[in-house]
Amino acid sequence: MLDQADIAAKTAELIAAARRCFDLRLQTNAGGNLSIRLASGDAILIKPSGIGFAECTPENLQIVHLDGRLEPSPYKPSKDLDFHLDLYRIRPDIRAIVHCHSPWATGYASAGREIPCLTVQTIEKIGRMPLIPLSPNGGPQTEIEISPYFRDPNIRAAVLANHGTIGVGKTMMEAQYLAEIIEETAHIAFVRDTLMAAHGQAQANMPTFGTAREARQAMKA
Repeated sequence: MLDQADIAAKTAELIAAARRCFDLRLQTNAGGNLSIRLASGDAILIKPSGIGFAECTPENLQIVHLDGRLEPSPYKPSKDLDFHLDLYRIRPDIRAIVHCHSPWATGYASAGREIPCLTVQTIEKIGRMPLIPLSPNGGPQTEIEISPYFRDPNIRAAVLANHGTIGVGKTMMEAQYLAEIIEETAHIAFVRDTLMAAHGQAQANMPTFGTAREARQAMKA
């Protein structure tokens, strides 16, 4: 039984994250998608196809059960619905997903380059952002390509070749923060690589630890 108060609360969270994504230019037009798992049943709330992040409303968001059943809706389901559902099935810790086509990160993805975790924040918050290739037929990634990476419980973010990014979290804001960190890191990596190339620099220092506490503990070991 779905709880209406829960649906209302999760709707507000999703709309706030979608608006934040749009305002930060992580997603324009009607691409990308966000979803959040409902607490009161095996179902999620997700942005439908053809609706922009800035246009999400309580009236156009869709409720979809984890078995794929859609609650009545006049809107077309997201093209990425299947991979959202599968990630929730295989990872009970995932309660929200933000998938967007942010330009710096997607630029790296389109060049076939994995975004390096080169800041202490990315080491702490992400650890690694695997680059997931296109499907064998050259189409967008589906649950077949994406889910095997996320079976590793340590994976919280990924970059989809020629497509976009995925951030997952225990809350909507946690997933949103990861989407922002991915884009920020790609921008920093581009600036770093450009400066290194301009100065003929082949290597740069990389952090080993994400927090001072981890570094101190390693020194004591």
